[in-house]
Amino acid sequence: MNNNKTLLALCISALALAGQAHASTGYTQTRYPIVLGHGMLGFDSLLGVDYWYGIPAALRRDGAQVYVTEVSQLNTSELRGEELLAQVEEIVALSGKPKVNLIGHSHGGPTVRYVAAVRPDLVASVTSVGAPHKGSDVADLIRNIPEGSAGEAIVAGLVNATGALINFLSGSSSSAPQNSLGSLESLNSEGAARFNAKFPQGIPTTACGEGPYVVNGVRYYSWSGTSPLTNPLDISDAMMGAGALAFDEPNDGLVGRCSSHLGMVIRDDYRMNHLDEVNQVLGLTSLFETDPVTLYRQHANRLKNAGL
Repeated sequence: MNNNKTLLALCISALALAGQAHASTGYTQTRYPIVLGHGMLGFDSLLGVDYWYGIPAALRRDGAQVYVTEVSQLNTSELRGEELLAQVEEIVALSGKPKVNLIGHSHGGPTVRYVAAVRPDLVASVTSVGAPHKGSDVADLIRNIPEGSAGEAIVAGLVNATGALINFLSGSSSSAPQNSLGSLESLNSEGAARFNAKFPQGIPTTACGEGPYVVNGVRYYSWSGTSPLTNPLDISDAMMGAGALAFDEPNDGLVGRCSSHLGMVIRDDYRMNHLDEVNQVLGLTSLFETDPVTLYRQHANRLKNAGL
């Protein structure tokens, strides 16, 4: 009996060591923690489904220290940025590392840019994924609803209610009220231009070029997709296809190709739509493109090799 227990203990230890050995491959083991920031109407986890579907686990499996944050679902880039900054300060204290690598999807892109702009001492790198740095044509189209009109009030009320529901179901600690009009002003082209004037770090000075790779010691990267329809089994493709009608350039259904550029453009034409960029919905992405999870693993390795 004792021999059996000893054998069982040895087997368990061997499995544990094997797991540690796998994690110690170090492929994604960046110098600083990776901090993920969601987009508009986003969350950390909702009813058991992660916003960054399968991505944090894949990064941690090969050595990365990953933190998933949650800020207001609907609000201005500045307010979301302040909420994220408070979490970054906590992460720095908890991790014992002086800086973090920020990755922001969609409205998370301007959000992480704000943190890097006001506290570059806490940020090693900023990576933008499918973010509308020069605004979204979809937001411009919605902004055509007359300001102060009944139509605007109805639409804003419905969107705010959606944000409040997501906030509740995700168990968010954010106490800021939902502000869909604030989001709209941040994400349309005029609002984006105002934000860029205050926080120009990493923004291209040409219409569709790259921005500075390093500003105030912070490295800037970006990537995005240009295929609104990618998987017939994905129910969200219809929404992405509808959003694409607002554009006259390649886009991911919500963000134009050139608007997504920030710092070093890794690639801006993946066969992905806006939700594929975070491996949604539930991993139903294109069969003819690199798995989104692989892109995040590759990028973590890129950051590692850059000493970040």
